[in-house]
Amino acid sequence: MQISMHGEPLTTNGQPPVVGEQFPEFALKTSDSQSLGLTDLSGKVTLISVVPDIDTRVCSLSTKKFNQKVDQFPGINFLTISTNTPEQQQNWCAAADVTKIRLVSDQEHQLGEKLGIYVATKGIDSRSIWILDENGRIVYRELIIEQTNEPAYSQALAKLTALTK
Repeated sequence: MQISMHGEPLTTNGQPPVVGEQFPEFALKTSDSQSLGLTDLSGKVTLISVVPDIDTRVCSLSTKKFNQKVDQFPGINFLTISTNTPEQQQNWCAAADVTKIRLVSDQEHQLGEKLGIYVATKGIDSRSIWILDENGRIVYRELIIEQTNEPAYSQALAKLTALTK
């Protein structure tokens, strides 16, 4: 998939799955170094915000914005996945006072490669938003082409609202 960062063309390692397909299984570490996989999310609707680097402006901003909305959606999993280490994520959470959204590390690019959003030349996963139903099926996705752009928060949150009515 073709994306860009600051206008520089980049290519991901594949084509991401589409709405209706099953989200791939994964085994990642949370910011407190606990294991987390797709099966841990089953039974609840899940919003996954994938960001390239939590320590950058747009990644930080989008994670904070979703963190502010968590309370409006009880019973929904909210995750931010980045290629930062669990320790970097924990430090960021402490500095940013983010306590509601779970940060998950894809530092080994396992999920990014499975999703087709890994950018090998930068060592990052490309920015994207995924909403999964209770069974791990993709019901919404937003692939952000220019990595310095924020996601369409209102569209993702409207989808969550529709799923929880």
